[in-house]
Amino acid sequence: MIAALLLAAPVAAEDLRLVALGDSLTQGYGLPAEEGFVPVLEGWLRERGHAVEVINAGVSGDTTAGGLARMEWTLADEPDAMIVALGGNDLLRGLDPAVSRANLEGILEAADGAGVPVLLAGLPAPGNFGPEFRRDFEAMYAELAEEWDAIHYPDFLGPIGEKAAQGLSLADLMQDDRIHPNAEGVRQIVEAIGPEVERLLERAAGTGPEG
Repeated sequence: MIAALLLAAPVAAEDLRLVALGDSLTQGYGLPAEEGFVPVLEGWLRERGHAVEVINAGVSGDTTAGGLARMEWTLADEPDAMIVALGGNDLLRGLDPAVSRANLEGILEAADGAGVPVLLAGLPAPGNFGPEFRRDFEAMYAELAEEWDAIHYPDFLGPIGEKAAQGLSLADLMQDDRIHPNAEGVRQIVEAIGPEVERLLERAAGTGPEG
């Protein structure tokens, strides 16, 4: 009788598997594990009713080349969707944007081949590498997103960048290294990017207008 009831019971839908492929910003550098981007994003999404597991594929210090090199085993985890947040370390090293672009395109091509929808998160470039570098670096995210039908999110650090643009202190949002967000910074980053991640999950589930 019990076995029959179990068989008759509805099967709960499995959680969507969302991989966050990135560097130290994704990995949660300098923060307790529960305060990093991935667990905070997962908590935000679950509070809003999404059945999702967010998988941390962030490696501190990684470049776009490192992300591309990790794509085979990242896709072997059979994700339903992917956030790609890479390029910060390319920027810090002054790598040629053409090289970064080729690596990101390889990542998007691999994800597309596996049928995994992507949210591509960019970063603004400072002016110290020159106007052409800045133009090419910032343009590659929007252009690649359009080419590969990814969701484009212009600035992973959006709330922090907006505050900096106003000339305000970032002490309440950044760690002492002035590179990585603190717990409050992560919370604001998640609040900002969260709605676009929801769009990504809709694509993955095939329920959104772009699915």
